[in-house]
Amino acid sequence: MTAVTEADALRTPRRSRRSTTLAIGCVLVGMIVAVAVVSFFWVPYDPADTSGDRLMPPGLPHLFGTDKLGRDLLTQLMIGARIALTVGVGSVALGGLLGVAGGLAAGFATRWLDDTISALLDILIAFPTLLLAMLVVAVRQASLGSAILAIGLAMSAIVARLTRVLVKRVLSQDFITASRTSGTSWPRVVTEHVLPNIWPTLLVNLALQLGLAVLAEASLSYLGLGPPPPNASWGSMLQEAQATVLTSPVGAIAPGVLLVVLVIGVNLIADGLRDVADPTRRRTR
Repeated sequence: MTAVTEADALRTPRRSRRSTTLAIGCVLVGMIVAVAVVSFFWVPYDPADTSGDRLMPPGLPHLFGTDKLGRDLLTQLMIGARIALTVGVGSVALGGLLGVAGGLAAGFATRWLDDTISALLDILIAFPTLLLAMLVVAVRQASLGSAILAIGLAMSAIVARLTRVLVKRVLSQDFITASRTSGTSWPRVVTEHVLPNIWPTLLVNLALQLGLAVLAEASLSYLGLGPPPPNASWGSMLQEAQATVLTSPVGAIAPGVLLVVLVIGVNLIADGLRDVADPTRRRTR
């Protein structure tokens, strides 16, 4: 029988904690995703239907009650889940694509070009996301696409700076020199050596950015810069419910709770992915 070492005994509960964290995150996010998917095919009422009584409490026929205009809150919550995930995933996809491309360009650039790109990235990172969103909305008007574009552009600078640092670190390794000496082209170096070595960190960062994108979308909608009515964002629901929070608290509590659940779930997934995808972290814990 093989003896169980002390390291193996310590590693088992750590693995269990990582699996539990990832599982809880997947369950929380999975519930929101399920609601969003269902909203594409069915919602209890039309989003613009104001036939219900104003500020009805939870019950039948409106399970979560109605808002100050008589609209069904459950319908708005379901559509809000769809908007939050659409903007979050769209922003991460746009920011990740632009950021990785910019980071690779900076990582392989000459000294003066690298300094120029780095300076531009610092300026973009320092530029407030909300102000950038206002500029985008002024040009394109408030819409789902404008929110994705504004958040994605702001996110791309963060991803690009991280990618640049990771690429520089990989390029300084001896195996890159050996690969180039053997005649490997730069495109093959990128696909075979650079990207495989930086994707774990990038994956975790993009997962964290998804949670920030969801919060950014809610903030933009709260300020009136998100998708226009009858689209119901959780942020716009919070803004509309603040005047009636004492008489009808469900309108403010429900979107706030769902927003917290989604962000916590995404962060738990990111924490779980950090342990699963990063072998260095696994060895040091």
